[in-house]
Amino acid sequence: MNYVPRLKQEYKDKILPELTKEFSYKNTMEVPKLKKIVVSRGVGEAISDKKLLDKAIDELTMITGQKAVTTKSKKDVASFKLRKGMPVGAMVTLRGTKMYEFLDRLITIALPRVRDFNGISNSGFDGRGNYNLGIQEQIIFPEINIDKVNRISGMDISFVTTSSTDQEAKSLLTHLGLPFKKN
Repeated sequence: MNYVPRLKQEYKDKILPELTKEFSYKNTMEVPKLKKIVVSRGVGEAISDKKLLDKAIDELTMITGQKAVTTKSKKDVASFKLRKGMPVGAMVTLRGTKMYEFLDRLITIALPRVRDFNGISNSGFDGRGNYNLGIQEQIIFPEINIDKVNRISGMDISFVTTSSTDQEAKSLLTHLGLPFKKN
């Protein structure tokens, strides 16, 4: 018997029929699903100190359970002393089982550890059914040892769905358990 993540099983058993009924889809293939989660982190100070980039890659790898890759600058910016092709950040793209495991840990463990947490903002949708979330401190994840952190920095999490509208995407993410603010 293969292992199936809790949220993936819940999507198949509960969320799929609820979304089909809510938006009156004729075919189950029309129902939006989560394609991937991209966790990225910009390290602008990596221009002067390469160890910061290595630390960011290690932290992202610990948080997601998948090896992070460096992102490079796309153009020259003289005021920042930045050249095209210099490493300036790290990112991880999660799909499948690791994606659902990360989402489960984010919802059940990490977000409740945010100080004064009232829910996540409704304004992070891009108009095409994707949602972007910014986290200000990486220490909300239990994988990060707070004693070994030399700089507190944030990260961006992008949820890419197959839905075509923000309303469908919000409904999907709400059913998956993302705690949006109540208006």
